[in-house]
Amino acid sequence: MRKLVALPVLSADALSSVAYGPEAMLAVLVLAGAPGLRYSVPVALAIVFLMLAVGVSYRQTIRAYPQGGGSYIVATDNLGRLPGLVAAAGLMTDYILTVAVSISSGVAAVTSALPGLAGDAVPIGVLVVALLLAGNLRGVRQAGALFAAPTYAFIIAIAALVAFGLYHAAGRGFAPVPTPPQHAVEGVGLLLVMRAFASGSTAMTGIEAISNAVPAFQPVPWRNARTTLSWMIGLLVALFAGTVAMVHLEGVVPESGETVLSQLAHRSFGSGGMYVFTQVATALVLLLAANTAYNDFPRVLFLLARDHHAPRVFLRLGDRLAFSNGVILLSVAAAVVYVAFDGKTDSLIPLYAVGVFLAFTLSQSGMVVHWWRARSRHWRKSLCFNATGALLSAVVFITAGITKFTEGAWLALVTVALFLLVTTRIRRHYDRVGEALRLHPQTIEVPSRTITPRSGSSLPAVRPLSPPGTAEPASGAAQEDRESEDSPESISHLSVVLLDSLHQASMRALAYAASLQQPVLALHVSAGDEDAERFREAWLLWGDHLPLRIVISPYRATVAPLIGYIESLHHQRPDLTITVILPEIVVRHWRHRLLHSPLGGRLRRALRPLPKIVVTTVPFHI
Repeated sequence: MRKLVALPVLSADALSSVAYGPEAMLAVLVLAGAPGLRYSVPVALAIVFLMLAVGVSYRQTIRAYPQGGGSYIVATDNLGRLPGLVAAAGLMTDYILTVAVSISSGVAAVTSALPGLAGDAVPIGVLVVALLLAGNLRGVRQAGALFAAPTYAFIIAIAALVAFGLYHAAGRGFAPVPTPPQHAVEGVGLLLVMRAFASGSTAMTGIEAISNAVPAFQPVPWRNARTTLSWMIGLLVALFAGTVAMVHLEGVVPESGETVLSQLAHRSFGSGGMYVFTQVATALVLLLAANTAYNDFPRVLFLLARDHHAPRVFLRLGDRLAFSNGVILLSVAAAVVYVAFDGKTDSLIPLYAVGVFLAFTLSQSGMVVHWWRARSRHWRKSLCFNATGALLSAVVFITAGITKFTEGAWLALVTVALFLLVTTRIRRHYDRVGEALRLHPQTIEVPSRTITPRSGSSLPAVRPLSPPGTAEPASGAAQEDRESEDSPESISHLSVVLLDSLHQASMRALAYAASLQQPVLALHVSAGDEDAERFREAWLLWGDHLPLRIVISPYRATVAPLIGYIESLHHQRPDLTITVILPEIVVRHWRHRLLHSPLGGRLRRALRPLPKIVVTTVPFHI
């Protein structure tokens, strides 16, 4: 991506938080009445310093991880598996709440302009989640001017709001407008100020997005990513500080029926076109910020599944080259959270801060360890920057966890603990299965003879693959085939054994196929040439006793390439009855079945329209 496109696309989450970050801070300070509101500027300055410190810290992350360094990767590489899982838990919580908070804040922007819709906030939010789900299942991507426009419109709207506000304030000598009388429900104290600091710091969410997407930039990627990150931090500081300054000068306080940004826009623009533009731009950029999570959440799930900490179904791409299962899980979780908290942003913020700064803390701590080990050029300076970011992030995380524990932070902490419990148990199960499937020299059995197809039953060459979901339809001749054989002697067989890797279960499936004394073909799907070469080497080490075909599937799909190849076999040799044999892992407990893909059922449904195709499974009990 060009920097002009990458900036709005990757910064939407961070910049849009200006719509709710300052208001979250004020909502805490107003509890102490006018004396509490006097602390808005000092607290905002502390948050600005935190933004700069964390921003500079992530510049170091981009330099150290030019291939992309999210919190999970950085924490796992430098701190170990358990801290990496904790960082992943923080990220997952962050992404779920990004969708819920962005939508709740966007709906609030709409209902501020159209108060008549306030009673329908929850149904509207759920509808938006459904639209995001549908769009992402169809492969919508954040790229190009279409997705850049809302962020630039929001920047223009807030800049104009601040400029008009400062112009009006200059006419009265920048004297602040007195705030309406406020009834104090608690006194000003360190605890209140720290709660406000933790709430306002949610304006920093999304800072990590650019460090995750370094490979997407034009060459030199890491240099362009760092430049874009610097621009994002500068804009975030300017928009946040400008908004807080206008709140202070205009004497605005949070209200239940109208957002702070809406109040400021009314005072700067009235109720005309610029006010409508500001509200529309705010709603659109928040919607884009919610959609950002749909790119990152499934990616983290993919990394977890790759490392055997999540079910393998999250490795699979859908027909539109999107991680469909991750998209569905995110939508369901975000909708449940949104409905449970009645679509209120102020209720969701306490949960938000915990996940965001937990991931920040572990990521920056991991970078401290990285620089200490690497001792590369300028490592001391980079270590100091990352240590500062880690320390400040830890302060915010601990503050949010303590001060907002009863307001909902406990739920985020419990979620992290449950996430650790589930992911470690999943890893334990996969390790146990891997041990049971592992081949040992004394257990490998090979056929007593090489089994090849009968004379004349040549095997089709592997054709280039199209993206998943674009397999050619069966020809008319194939559709007209009928199972006309009425005696065993009239049936010609070919057994196709599907192999994901060479292990005990696949060996049992191969032995079963060989025992039928019919031609056998082994079929393997690889994600790339390197994976294919590794499997071929293992196959040669086993002895190369059977014909092998390897299908390259760069889209990480499995079912579509298998179906395409089997259809090719059927079309080239319609006289053959093809038996597709799959090794099947059979587990003892029902909950473990969710961790193993039911490939047999999917193949049966897909191949049912073709005649002379038999799908069978060879069970291997764990």
